[in-house]
This record gives sequence, structure tokens and C-alpha cells, in this order.
Amino acid sequence: MADQPDEPARRTDSGIEIQPLYTADDLADWDPTERLGLPGQPPFTRGVYPSMYRGRLWTMRQYSGFGDAASTNERFHFLLNAGQTGLSCAFDLPTQMGYDSDHPRAEGEVGKVGVAIDTLDDMRTLLSGLPLDQVTTSMTINSTAAILLLMYELVAEEQGVDAAKISGTIQNDLLKEYIARGTYVYPPRPSMRIITDIFEYCAEHIPRWNTISISGYHIREAGSTAAQEIAFTLANGIAYVEAAVTAGLDVDAFAPRLSFFWNGHNHFFEEVAKFRASRRMWHRIMTERFGAKDPKSAMLRFHTQTGGSTLTAQQPMNNVVRVAIQALAAVMGGTQSLHTNGFDEALSLPTEHAARLALRTQQVIGYESGVTDTPDPLAGSYLVESLTDEVEAAAWGYIERIDELGGAVAAIEQGYQMDEIMNAAYDYTKSIDDDERVIVGLNKFTTDDDPEPDVFPIDPALEPAQKERLAAFKAGRDGAAISDRLAAVRAAAEGDDNLLYPMKEALRAGATLGEVSDALRDVFGVYQP
Repeated sequence: MADQPDEPARRTDSGIEIQPLYTADDLADWDPTERLGLPGQPPFTRGVYPSMYRGRLWTMRQYSGFGDAASTNERFHFLLNAGQTGLSCAFDLPTQMGYDSDHPRAEGEVGKVGVAIDTLDDMRTLLSGLPLDQVTTSMTINSTAAILLLMYELVAEEQGVDAAKISGTIQNDLLKEYIARGTYVYPPRPSMRIITDIFEYCAEHIPRWNTISISGYHIREAGSTAAQEIAFTLANGIAYVEAAVTAGLDVDAFAPRLSFFWNGHNHFFEEVAKFRASRRMWHRIMTERFGAKDPKSAMLRFHTQTGGSTLTAQQPMNNVVRVAIQALAAVMGGTQSLHTNGFDEALSLPTEHAARLALRTQQVIGYESGVTDTPDPLAGSYLVESLTDEVEAAAWGYIERIDELGGAVAAIEQGYQMDEIMNAAYDYTKSIDDDERVIVGLNKFTTDDDPEPDVFPIDPALEPAQKERLAAFKAGRDGAAISDRLAAVRAAAEGDDNLLYPMKEALRAGATLGEVSDALRDVFGVYQP
């Protein structure tokens, strides 16, 4: 049935107008060979592997990390026993900001939004009983990413696992912290140096580790559109590659280990288009701008997490449906790894019941839906191909503007990305307040008798117990040896040697996460926006 003349235009979250009908005319000059190719072949629009999920399902990760290392280790084992195929760890704010649990600024935050990791002993407990040569681990950590990675490597060595056999991902994406999230420590340019040192170190010692997860997730959580999410993230990726090349690294030596992290939102077709457009754009960036020769350097591999900001505290069971739609979009868009949020995460950390149901959502999609039987099943859709082109065009417009401003770092220093996200977030919120956008259970189909859901309990004894363990650890150390090792970290920071080597020796000797971070703070300072 034709639209009524006075019907308002329907738009995606990025403001792209959706036509009442899509036909072959919308792709009249569209070349499928150029725009699509085949799965596993340039420009990778249809996916980075030839058979996609026919060969192997995506890695199913459930984000975990709370309280102390022992509690999180218990949740890891629970999820692995439930069929999860990869670990994903959150860290508390003091750990993210480079403070030990006994620091005054850690007061009240220990173990609250992730696990507290102060010492090598904590990392040993976190990883106890896990087959580190078999399971991949993703760590959502940025400013202190190098420290957590080195602790992971040291524990693997203690377990007799060669560093060349461990695999996983550190987020390690500082630029998006300045744009959207805020857990930065050092100024942008020293942070870029640490990141390139990680690239170099891992290429030499931990070759299977993904050295960075260039993250659009938090950019989207801050209020960006889908087009802004991929544009600002790919611009950050350009900056990281440029910094590494400037530091003397060969692009094909490190680029195959770059990975990305996307958000999954509710506009199903725009999200599928976003994932497909991002792969095509990255292929063009790496081959045309950086001259990458290895096809793996131009493959955009990514993890997806369903949208935390889309979850509602009102009628939280509705979130089960939202998460399923978002997860299905990620799979139809070709994700390599997926985390599905618990329905109760607008209220608290996920309970075991919610975490299991979120994992079951992935398993039902993977094993029962049939969408994994062929790669990129939406290829050739008039709507999807048109949207993929339009999302890509909008994203290139933002990247061109960032280039004009001098690149991602310079644009951040001028506040460009933050202003654009703030405006998009305002428009989105206003559309809900004005009832132009329906959020089921929030501004339409509301009820007054929602049952009180169970929420994850926070143990008040957690923080004092963590501080006691930290005090006992510090009491058993060789103080002089640690002082010498931390002095070596400062000396490396003042020069241009790779920082990870002296940092590893400091941690091996018993230095804490906060002490190593302070050694770098002494030289680099702290970023003040």
C-alpha cells in the first residue's frame, strides 16, 4: 500500500531517509563485482572469510568481571561450562585509571564495574584453572592495557604456556577514551607511543595477540549515530597506523593483528549496512592510503557487543528481544565475535540467570535460525545495498573533515568528534522526549505494575578484603629491587626505548599496577581536557 502524502519521512538512526519501496532502479549503476566481490575476497563487503559461519561460528563471549579476581574466575568457569567459547573481562575503574585499590581515589569504586587487579597475584587468581593456550581472552582495558597484558603473559609463562601460543585482545584504544569514555591517564601523544610500543612488542613476542580493539562501541554509547560510529573509529584506526609507520614499523608486520569493536543497535538494516560498509572502507584505507600488501592487513575483523544504552530499566524483560535483534544484525553483518548483554544490565551487573540467557540467545541464533548456512545472506538486497552505500558515503564525509583538521588526534584536541556526538545524542534524546521515537515500555506501552527484578548483589566486604590482600602482597616484596625496576621504567619513558620490557621486569619483581602507572605519570603527566 502506498504511503499517504502527509506521512512523515522515516529515517535511520544516522538520519538516512528510508524510501517507501526499493527496487532495481536504486542499484541501476551499481557494480556488484566492485562493491561486493566474494566472501573472503577484497573489498570484503561480504565478510573476511570465504565460508564465514559454515566453517566456524563466531566466538561467543559474555562480558564478565566484578568484585575480586576469585569471584570473576568463578564466573569465567560458569560461562565456559555453559558453552561460551571465549573470555571477555571488565576491570574496575581504579584498575582502568592506573590506581591500586588502596589509593584514596579508588575509595568506593573497588570491584564495582569490573574486577580489581592490583598485583601479579591477582592475575594468577583471575586465570586459575584456565587453559591459556586454548581459550582466547578479551580484556577491556586501555590506559593500563600494557600492564594487564604483561601480567597475563607472566602468568602464562608460570603455567608453562609459551607466549607465542596465547591469544586474545586488549582494547588499548586511547583515542576513543578522549572522545567518548574518559578513562584516560596520559596525554594523547604519549599514549600513542605506548600503543605503538605494544604493537612492536607483540609482533616479536605474542604474535597471536590482537594488539588493539579500535572501538566504536563507546562512541555509540556516548550518543553517536551509526555513520559517526564507524567514521570516528576508522579515523582513529588511521591515526594508529600512521603512528606505527612513523615509528618505523612495517604496516604488514602489525596491521593483521588490528581488530575493531562495534556496537549493535536496534535499527536492524542500518546496523547490517554499517558492519558491511566498515569492512569495505577499511580495505580501501589500508590499500590506498597505506599501501598494505598482505590481504590480512586490509581485513577488518571485529567484535560486536549489543547496545547497553538501548536497554531500559522499565520492563527489563523487553531487553531480551532488543538483544536478540541486535545480535542477529551482528551475525547477518559478519561479526567474528559477539557479546550479548544481560536483560538486567540497565539495573546492575548481570545475574547468572541473565548471563546464561544472553549466551543462549547467541546459541539459538547460531544453531537453530539457519542464518549461518550461507555467507552474507542479505547480499543483493535493494535496501541493504543502498543503505550500505549511504552509510559509507556519510562516514567518508566525516573522515574527510577529520583529515582537514589534521587527523584524529588534532581533531580531538579541537573537540570536533565530541561536539558531533553531543549534537547527535541531543537529537536522539529529544526525539524520545517528543514521542517521535517509540521506546517500548519507556514512552509507549508503559505499565505501573512492573515486578521488582533480582539484581546482582554487591558484597560490602569486598573492598576491605582487596586492600588487605594488597597490603600483604606489598609486605612480602624486595623494596630495593622494585625501586630499581621502576627507575628503569622512568628512564625508558624519558628516552625512546620500548616501554614494555622494563615494565615487564618491574611487574615480575612485584611492582603493582598503580606503581608502574605512577612511574609513567611522573614522566608523561596526566591529561587534562
